This record gives sequence, structure tokens and C-alpha cells, in this order.
Amino acid sequence: MIEDLIRGHVRSIKPYEPVQPFELISQSLGLCTDEMIKLDANENPYGPLPAVKDALSQLSFPHIYPDSQSILLRQALAEWVELPQEQLVVTAGADELIDLLMRLFLDPGDAILISSPTFGMYAFDAAIHNARVIDVPRRVDYSLDLMAIQESVRRETPKLIFMASPNNPDGRLMTEQEYTLLADLPAVLVLDEAYIDFATPRSSKIQDVFNRKNLVVLRTLSKWGGLAGLRVGYGILPSGIMTELLKIKQPYSVSTAAQSAALAALSDQATLKDVGRSIIKERERLFNVLSEVGFIKPMKSQANFILCQILDRDAAELRSILAQRGILVRHFAKPRLEDCIRISIGRPEQNDRLLQVLREME
Repeated sequence: MIEDLIRGHVRSIKPYEPVQPFELISQSLGLCTDEMIKLDANENPYGPLPAVKDALSQLSFPHIYPDSQSILLRQALAEWVELPQEQLVVTAGADELIDLLMRLFLDPGDAILISSPTFGMYAFDAAIHNARVIDVPRRVDYSLDLMAIQESVRRETPKLIFMASPNNPDGRLMTEQEYTLLADLPAVLVLDEAYIDFATPRSSKIQDVFNRKNLVVLRTLSKWGGLAGLRVGYGILPSGIMTELLKIKQPYSVSTAAQSAALAALSDQATLKDVGRSIIKERERLFNVLSEVGFIKPMKSQANFILCQILDRDAAELRSILAQRGILVRHFAKPRLEDCIRISIGRPEQNDRLLQVLREME
């Protein structure tokens, strides 16, 4: 049987469960896409900047392979993060870089360490590479159990530690104590800063890559940059890791369209910052108003979403009811999240519609 030729561990992997395609959901509900309010995938509700749309409409060489080194984009990103472009690698979303790091470091049976609940791609990619996942669960308040992490590292010797800050799905920012302890452990710390642009200023550890040979920082333009559909991520790596990682990176993974869009977005950083400030302002307003809904307990967030515990009713059912009303939010059928929904921050009018429906349900 052909199936017997497939790697055995792959057959046991559970597929990753992304959000359903927007267009298919609208069709199944009998609603037009412009009637839907999409708050389920942490996308930028304002979409790409006008400069991005112009750049995409004026692509000159879509028939030519893209720049395999993303030189112009790396230059622009280097100016943005104030680091040498030699420290930067551009990938097809941060997801590609997560996979590349595992390809670089992990042999079958090696381990990574995570602290759930967190971004599901870490464990998913580890399963693909036939690696072990050492999961040290977070505390009730989603803080890290530092003593348990230290003991697990001592006992299991993971090569990679994946930590998101702010964390997904709770939006909690890592503390200085947590960061320092993790960075001092004998493993590579992969710090996922996908949502750092929505956090307290100067929270990023990106500049620390110069000081630590075991620190990798992941970033993305999917959230803040409004380019989720074009898949543009980047990483800041120590030179020793960068040299080896570039050997295994696919040369043309970041398309011409994606690079052009990212360059256009970065050319108008003032507007991007304004959009980011609008999302943060709306996040704070939404948190305060959600706190007044009797069956919802929102959690403080430093990201562009709010995790809400649902009281006295079924969270999965609530998600379905909201979908029937054209409002999409995320529910996770996972331990410690079964009674929660995650709400991405929408535009003010979108959030007002969500709040109206929730109040009608009280």
C-alpha cells in the first residue's frame, strides 16, 4: 500500500485547525461578505494602506522570480527596527520561520518547550518534525510557571523554547523576570513578537539579539501591517544561527507581490502607526464595555484581541449564535479555553454591532 510508504509519525498528526475561509462561511450563512464582521483571526480591520493597493495594481514583473534575498525589503525593515539588515531574514509569514528553525535544530526525538495555552503552530510543526513537545502549562492568570520550566529544561533538555509575547490567545506580555530567566536557560529562545506593535512601548526584546547568541525574535506584517493574506514575516537572528538557516531556506518563498506590498506599507509608517494607535484605543474601549456585559469576563490584553471567559452559558454555542448574526469570533475546543471566546479588535462600528448583539442576549 502506498500509505505504508508515508512516514509513520505523519499519519498520527492531527491537522492544524485554522479559521474557516471567510467566503465559505458567508455562503453557508446566506449572507454577503459585506454583511459579515470578521473578528476571529486577529487581522487588521482597516485592511492594507492605499499605497499597498496601488503597489499591487502596478506590479511590473510578476512573471519574473522574486528577489530571493528580499534585499530592498530587508533594508526597509532594518530601518524600521534599527538593526543591520544582515540580522534580518524575510519569510512567508512567521510560520515559515518557525518551521525553518525546527528544520535547523531538531532531529527526530529532540524536544521543544512551550507553555500552553499558546499559538498552536509550535506544537503542530514539532509533530511534523517528529519532535517531542514539552508543555509546561501556564498558571491560572496565564503567567509562566518559571520553576516548572527550569525543571523541565534540566530534565528534558529541549533545544528550542517557543514563547509568544504578547501571548496568543490571552494577550499577556512577558515580564522582565520571565524573559531574563528564559533567555538564560541552555536552549535557543524563540520569542514570537507577532503582536508586539500593540503592546506597551519599548516592550520588544529585538535589540537584545546583539547581546544573546541564543535569542531569535519573530515578527510579522500580518497584524499591524494589514498583510495577512500576502504572508510576510521576518526574523532577527544572531549571526551564527543566520548563516546556517539561510542554507536551508527556500529561495523564492516570499512572492514579488508580497515584497512589493510590504515595501509600500513601510513607506508610510506614519499612517501605520496611526492605525495601530486606533486599534489600541478601541481595544481599551471594548474591554471596558465588555466588562459591563453580565456573562462575559474579558481579560486585559496587550495584543489586538481580547480573550473572554463566558459565564453561565456554553462558549461554543455563543460563537455559533454570533455567527448566525454575521459576527465571527474564535472558540478553541482545547483545555482551559473551552469556556472562552477570543475577539479580534474591529473598527468601532463593528465592535458596536457586536456589543449590541451581546446585550440583547443578556
